[in-house]
Amino acid sequence: MTATQPPLTVHRFAMCFSSTPRGARLARRLCAHRLDAWGIPYGSDAHDVVTLIASELCANAVRHGHVAGRDFHVLLTADPNTGTVRIEVTDTRGERLPRLPAAVPEDGDGGRGLLLVEALADRWGCSPRSTGGPGKTVWAECSAPGLS
Repeated sequence: MTATQPPLTVHRFAMCFSSTPRGARLARRLCAHRLDAWGIPYGSDAHDVVTLIASELCANAVRHGHVAGRDFHVLLTADPNTGTVRIEVTDTRGERLPRLPAAVPEDGDGGRGLLLVEALADRWGCSPRSTGGPGKTVWAECSAPGLS
């Protein structure tokens, strides 16, 4: 008799957040909690990388994608079959597309977030908002060994 195992379930977390620094912090914390619950423990390299990327994308949505009265949306998925975590952050400013800075800013705040995403993510990009309305989705994918 041959036993077959059912395919592992793809984990999914989705939520809207206020387009404020407080909303970005809450999104980062909830993503970190979900990763831990999905088998990517606090303090592991994969957890730290995905949480940092989520933090940067959410901060960019607040800083560069903010429209008064509009929230940003986070979709975090983890596929145990491929060992991949994907973070998607959607805002309502479709005309402000992300781009890497030509040089690292020497002083002041900002300008380094996408450089971190570029360095840490396996892949990242931007696409038009898939659900109705204006906006864009910035996404990144990372490998996450140990995902269950």
